[in-house]
Amino acid sequence: MKCTKLIYAMIYGLLFFPAVLPAQGIGQMAQRADSLYADYEEERALKLYLEILDQKPDHYRSLWRSSFLHSRLGNRLDDKDEQARYFDRAINLAEQALDIDSTDSQSNFVMSVAMGRKALISGARDRVAASRAIKKYADRAIRYDSTNAGAWHILGRWHFKIANLNWVERLAANTLFGGIPGDASNEEAAQNIRKAVSLNDRYILYYYDLARVYKALGHEKQAIETCQEAIGLPVLTDGDIEIKKQCQQLIRNI
Repeated sequence: MKCTKLIYAMIYGLLFFPAVLPAQGIGQMAQRADSLYADYEEERALKLYLEILDQKPDHYRSLWRSSFLHSRLGNRLDDKDEQARYFDRAINLAEQALDIDSTDSQSNFVMSVAMGRKALISGARDRVAASRAIKKYADRAIRYDSTNAGAWHILGRWHFKIANLNWVERLAANTLFGGIPGDASNEEAAQNIRKAVSLNDRYILYYYDLARVYKALGHEKQAIETCQEAIGLPVLTDGDIEIKKQCQQLIRNI
């Protein structure tokens, strides 16, 4: 009799409480993933966010952070085809995040990042075509949260890239899209990236990109000083080591 009651209790639990345990499990997994993300354990964080999405495909934070991590990790790969796969996946995840909340800063931000990364490995026509959407999403991210340092950085990079298009890209812009999109300038690029640094002064990439803009403006002393600041920052990710080398090379070039 006791055995029969136990079996009924187990069946009752499976029928009426199946959603409770997975929800608790996802919450714990999300906390662990967020902790890894905060500690810049990017590959481990991505693995866990993807496991969450396997169980709960509409988990918003896992969607936008998985998109961002695909963009970050893909950028460090050497194989262009593999990079493209990472960036396409980043765009897909960002689209899903936007479907859930298109008025949140992060969903718009990660789309601008993913599209920007994909554009860098694309042909001139695709780069120019993507430029309008990249700015649109970066502008939206800032509109919904003016303290989003990453969005200010993306906007600064957009101005820098558009202001310094090569002749092939300018031809594509003029022929296919009626001219260069927006009112881009190196001065605006510097202003936006300085804003990003003021909001997050630990991110080495911001300093390196700001130094590149200063160099383009002819402000060589500021470029060197900015690179030296970047070199003195603690390494947070594997990618930071390479960026510090690029800073050292920029100083030598000047």
